[in-house]
Amino acid sequence: MDESRPIFIQITEQVENDIIEGTLAEGSQIPSTNEFAAFLRINPATALRGVNRLVDDGIVEKRRGIGMFVTAGARERLVERRRAEFSAQYIRPLIVEAEKLGLDIDELAALIRSERIES
Repeated sequence: MDESRPIFIQITEQVENDIIEGTLAEGSQIPSTNEFAAFLRINPATALRGVNRLVDDGIVEKRRGIGMFVTAGARERLVERRRAEFSAQYIRPLIVEAEKLGLDIDELAALIRSERIES
């Protein structure tokens, strides 16, 4: 866990990452708040706060007496939201700076391709 950020947010992000990566499929059950609490050695209320953010966002749903499950379409919604956040945080400022430097889109794309890290 990253001590510089609230634990409940990290729980939310970890579940979201697992959904995006396919580790948690739509319809699958996520760990309970007690399981999160025991594994991370945190207060169950903290874990619940993180899970409730997922419920509020429609990413997981509560099934009374059974647990929490990933909703249909959750992965697509998360990817769409993350792309919008990525664009706002990185792409728009990149374009603004490129324009200040007199770079057009083709030159910018060429720079990005030349800096691309092979994976």
